[in-house]
Amino acid sequence: MSGAGAARMSTAGAQDMRVEIVAASWHEQVMSGLLAGAEAALQEAGCAWTTRRVPGAFELPVVAAACARSGAEAVVALGVVIRGGTPHFDYVCEAATSGLTRVALDTGVPVGFGLLTCDDEEQALDRAGLPGSREDKGREAAEAAIVTALLLRRVRTP
Repeated sequence: MSGAGAARMSTAGAQDMRVEIVAASWHEQVMSGLLAGAEAALQEAGCAWTTRRVPGAFELPVVAAACARSGAEAVVALGVVIRGGTPHFDYVCEAATSGLTRVALDTGVPVGFGLLTCDDEEQALDRAGLPGSREDKGREAAEAAIVTALLLRRVRTP
């Protein structure tokens, strides 16, 4: 795991931003950490947000797309897929990743990528932002979405 090299991002100017969090429901312990990190980042930035839960990672893109089209200035997608003994892991990870990329490109709304794709539960817990975790990927995904939305504001304003 990396754990190093994360960019320092300023969310100054995001006080009026409307953000949607789309979070999977599988692996509740990991998801509670990811959600707490994302929500803390949004609160500190002064954003307004709504959290929407979906069954799993595969469902993230379709709801993220609906949120992006409904006027959200940024979307934070959170989920976790843990490798098992079948190719299911590969299919779900590829579909969710490709789908979330399409949402961002098709709508022009940034999607903070907080989908953990881990070999085992220990790796997921270490990235979940829980007490004792080495990383907080929920916070990182929210900050990335906010910072990208702020940049897009500047790019789109003549």
